[in-house]
Amino acid sequence: MSDQKSPVNWEALEEKPEFRALLKKKAHFIITATIFFMTYYLALPILVGYFPELMKRKVWGEVNIAYVFALSQFFMAWIMAFVYVRAASGWDKSAASVISDQH
Repeated sequence: MSDQKSPVNWEALEEKPEFRALLKKKAHFIITATIFFMTYYLALPILVGYFPELMKRKVWGEVNIAYVFALSQFFMAWIMAFVYVRAASGWDKSAASVISDQH
């Protein structure tokens, strides 16, 4: 008995509405997440440039808003990675379902 699965017919698969919907859903998530992350990432230099007095405001000792915002970017990257991994897990399950319906 062989453990190998039969090869996927990609031409037939790409014609399935379920597959196209999955690709559309994935692209929407990735584009939205990229726009959000880039906006968040670029907000720091823009805020420091246009609102320096706000960003210099101290929040704890010598730590100011700019430092807090910069540190928050590390957390945002981890959160985005976590959200992406969860979404990708769902896409993998959907893809497996679409592929298995082909056979």
